[in-house]
Amino acid sequence: MTDTSLQDRFAARMGQLLGPEFPAQIGLAVSGGGDSMAMLTLAHNWTRDWGVRLRVVTVDHGLRPESAAEVEMVARECAALGWPHDTLRWHGWDGQGNLQDAARRARLALIDAWRGEMAHILFAHTLDDQAETVLMRLKRGSGVDGLSGMAETRRLSSGMVVLRPLLRERREDLRHYLTTLKGHWVEDPSNADPRFDRVRTRQVLALLSDYGLTPEGLVETASRMARARTALMRRTGEAAARIVTEGAVDGRPTGDLWIARDGFAALDRETQLRLLAAGLGWIASASYRPRATALEAVLDRALAGGGGTLGGCELRVSKTHLHLFREFKAVATLSTPAVSGALWDTRWRLAASYPGLTLRALGPDGWGQLGETAKTGACFAAARSLPALFDDAGLVSCPVLGHGNPAEVAFGPVGGPFAAGFIPH
Repeated sequence: MTDTSLQDRFAARMGQLLGPEFPAQIGLAVSGGGDSMAMLTLAHNWTRDWGVRLRVVTVDHGLRPESAAEVEMVARECAALGWPHDTLRWHGWDGQGNLQDAARRARLALIDAWRGEMAHILFAHTLDDQAETVLMRLKRGSGVDGLSGMAETRRLSSGMVVLRPLLRERREDLRHYLTTLKGHWVEDPSNADPRFDRVRTRQVLALLSDYGLTPEGLVETASRMARARTALMRRTGEAAARIVTEGAVDGRPTGDLWIARDGFAALDRETQLRLLAAGLGWIASASYRPRATALEAVLDRALAGGGGTLGGCELRVSKTHLHLFREFKAVATLSTPAVSGALWDTRWRLAASYPGLTLRALGPDGWGQLGETAKTGACFAAARSLPALFDDAGLVSCPVLGHGNPAEVAFGPVGGPFAAGFIPH
């Protein structure tokens, strides 16, 4: 592969991921490693033809003494190319849990907060990263979704769009490109630290390549799994359209889901699991599907007529329906001053200001102050987690149930209506 062909391939991927009308500005997550520095150079050269402005960000996790110098190197390169650069610092590591996973989540959150109105952020994941991800997930016993690997385009619930234009490129080709152009990059010593699962996976993959299990082969498997995942999503969406209803009281959304029990029981188990996981994610605004073992356990209880809690949601089963709603415990401590635009539990937004009032969950105390008319058609267990307005004396309004002073709390689930979650992107 020549350097020219790499630039051409990058331009083609950018056209497929962003075209035909490119945004005025895109962001680049650049760590200073070879992959991200190659992406910076490729994107810089690409903008000559398309006129898109770049903003570059580096997240300094502060885990190594060399990180500050590495950030400065990226800043110098950006200045030389004429692009603005920002540094974000993470101080959240407490020494507990999976360091690399915590750092990845923190990086996404920090970049999401940094981007402002700009939606598209480029990340420099490569074909090698994809192969390692698939092998790691295979070791964990992942199913179709996990073995689909990373997507070239991922839309977060916040509106940020993660783009991976190098997901078909080899790490060695990117470094050759940089070397030819006399570019700069740094090697992170943690990339050779066998304490990390990904590093051990990288070492194993090198051995498996001699056996014939190559990165390209794993990525091809991921591509096939991604196609299967899309088909399964469509099938689950068709089932949802038949048997799932979004809850409402007198036309006002309640943010819960009602699933016809007989229709659900008639589905194959894979579709049941996907439908249940989608419902949990929609109600809790979760970015990640629950672990398979926990999800299977809740499904088994539901099919047996029992209920349970998972992922900040509660499931109850009646003779006719599975009722899925926000768990009160998950929102019991959430509160915000009742000002215009205030967002509560990611799905409920105040349309106006109500001075002196607080927006929080209705709770058992608020339920006890509701009039009997407001309780008609409402389920106590689910109503406890509805948004309500309080003052020092108690409940002032529960707009969803039509109680108290007129107030408007708009329901805006992340990603739109429940059915929209099954439309492949």
